[in-house]
Amino acid sequence: MDTPRGCLLGWVAYAVTAVVSAVGENKLLPISDSACKVINGHTGYVRDNSSWIIGRVVRDFEGWMDNGEQNGPIRTRLGEMIERRWEDDKKKAEHNVPGSGKDIPKPAQAGLCVSVYKAGEARPGYPGYDLVYYIGFVTAIVQLGIAAIPCSLFGDWAIFLVTVCGISLSFLTGGLSQWTKEKWACRRNSKKTVILTRGNGSQHAIVIIGDGKGLDLEDLAVGPTNLQVSASNTTRVAVIILAIFWVLLLITAAGIKENTWFLLAIGGIGILQNIYVAGRMRFPKAFGVPLHFERVIMELKVMETLFAVEQVYPCIA
Repeated sequence: MDTPRGCLLGWVAYAVTAVVSAVGENKLLPISDSACKVINGHTGYVRDNSSWIIGRVVRDFEGWMDNGEQNGPIRTRLGEMIERRWEDDKKKAEHNVPGSGKDIPKPAQAGLCVSVYKAGEARPGYPGYDLVYYIGFVTAIVQLGIAAIPCSLFGDWAIFLVTVCGISLSFLTGGLSQWTKEKWACRRNSKKTVILTRGNGSQHAIVIIGDGKGLDLEDLAVGPTNLQVSASNTTRVAVIILAIFWVLLLITAAGIKENTWFLLAIGGIGILQNIYVAGRMRFPKAFGVPLHFERVIMELKVMETLFAVEQVYPCIA
C-alpha cells in the first residue's frame, strides 16, 4: 500500500476502533492517559481518576499553573524552595565532608507545592476558544486549498471530492453528542473541595474549591465508567454508519491513480495537526473548567506544608 492510502487507512482504523468501543464497551471516550488521584477535601476519600478532562488538567498543570507566566507566584515560590533545599543540602555535605558542598547537584524538586484555586462558572460542552480549537478549522481550509490545486490545474476533481468527504466525516464523528455526555459526566454547581495530585512523591497538589459554581470533580473522576453515560443505540448505529462511510472513502481513494502526492500532503497536514493537538498544553478553561488562582502554600518539608494548609483551610490537609 502506498503512503497516501496509508493516511486514509489510519482514519478507517480510528473509525473501526470507535465502533468496537461503542458496541463492545458502550463508550466512545477513552480512559484518561494521565494517571492521577482525586481526593475529597472533606472526607479524605481517594479515587483513581478515569476522566480524560481531569487527566489533561493535571498533565498540563506546570504549563498553565501561573497562567503561562514565567515569573508567576507558583513558579517563584517553587524556585525559592528549591534554592533553599539546595543550600541545606550543600551545608549538610560541608558538615560531613568539608569542601564537598560544591559538588551537590541542584535538586529537581523540594517538598510539596499546594496551589489553591476557586472554580469559576463551569461550561460543560462549551470549551474555550483557544488556538487548538481554531487550528482545526484552519487545517481544514488549508487541506481544501491543496485539494483544489489538481482540480484547477488538471481538471482532476477526485482528490477534492475525497478531501471534502473526509473532512465532513471527521466533523460528523466529532459532533456526536455522546462525546459531550461522557466528557462532562458529573453534577454541576458543586461546593466540594477536591485535591488533584499524581500521588506520593509528586511535587504539586492542586486544591480546587467548588464554591457552588464548578463541576463535581469527584463525580467527574468516575463519570466515564458510569452506566448512566453508556452509549445509546442511536450512538452505536451512528458510529457504525460512519465507519462504513470511512471504509467506502478508503476504497474510493484507492482507485485514484494520478496526483496522489496531493493526497499525501493533505493527509500529512492532518496527521501533524493531530500530533500538535494531542501534545499541546491547554488551560482548564478550554475544557469547560475555568479556575481562578487563590494562593500557593509551600514549605521546605512536606509535613510543614500540610500544617500550613491546615491552618488556612481546615480539614483539607
